[in-house]
Order: sequence, then C-alpha cells, then structure tokens
Amino acid sequence: MQDDMIVELFWKRDESALSESEAKYSGYLKRIAMNIIANLEDAKEVVNETLFRAWNSIPPQRPDILRTYLGKIARELSLDRYRASHRQKRIASEFTVSLDELDDLVSDSGGDIFDSRLLGEAVDAYLKGVSYEARTAFVQRYYFADTLREIAARQGCTESKVKSMLYRTRQGLRAYLEKEGFSL
Repeated sequence: MQDDMIVELFWKRDESALSESEAKYSGYLKRIAMNIIANLEDAKEVVNETLFRAWNSIPPQRPDILRTYLGKIARELSLDRYRASHRQKRIASEFTVSLDELDDLVSDSGGDIFDSRLLGEAVDAYLKGVSYEARTAFVQRYYFADTLREIAARQGCTESKVKSMLYRTRQGLRAYLEKEGFSL
C-alpha cells in the first residue's frame, strides 16, 4: 500500500493504518532500534511504541514521507531507551561505538538548544559539500548507527574504505567546525 493511502487511513482513524504501517516498515524500524539499543525485545517494543505514537500524532500531523516520519519517532524512542539503559551501564551497542568515533568532534559543553541548532546547521552545511558516498556513509553511521559492514555492503565497497571515508569526513568536519568558530 502506498504511504499516502496509509496516512489517509490514519486520518480516518482506521486501525488498519497500524497493520499496514507495521507490515511495510517494521523491519526498517526494528533495524533502527537494534542499531541503537542492541536488544531485540526492546527493539520490538520500540516498533510498537512508534506505531502508537504515529496513531496519536496523525492527525494533526500529515507527514509527506511516512518512512522518514516513523523512522524519526523510532530513533527518538530508541535514544530514550539507550540513555536509560546506558545510565545503568547494562548494554553496549553499535550506537556506543559510533558515539565514541565522534568524541573528538562533539564536546558536552552543556550548551543550550540554540547552540545545538547552530552546530546541526553547520554539520549539515559541511555535509552538503562532501561527496554523496561520504555524506551517505556519515548519516548511516552516525544517525542510523549502521555497522561498517552494513554501510560497505550498501555502497559496494570494503569496510576499510568506509572506515577511511568516515575518518576523512570526520577530520574535514572538525576543521570546518573550528573554522566556523566552534570550540571542540
């Protein structure tokens, strides 16, 4: 079923919107959750919570791209679970590894939302200037927390090439952010 038809079902408050969304996107949502929280049961719960949140937010929201909308909800829920479990130091995930890779770029300065927004805009501006492959790998690694193996398979290259590309992108981003006045 097409996304616009599923969104229309949400708007009509037709519960088949949930089953259609689950059938079409549960694998995608579970992958996002697993990459961040590394726990299958929690990932399944995140999928269910994502659909519940979508049910409660559509309407009034009318997402243009349902996949992106659901993915954003799943990522936020997964990050909340990650933070809760990380406080208890009970799991390690691919997300932990990808965060460690960014440690030298992002300091926890306790900045406000305005600073975070400016940093996000600067990162976005930098990524627009790099190759499609580098930008895609960066987003897959640091937004979706995909493994190097998954990124390499999607891009049809070796893990070593992906690792090198990410390293160069991080170094370029570091230089760009310093040039823009961010203290790292």
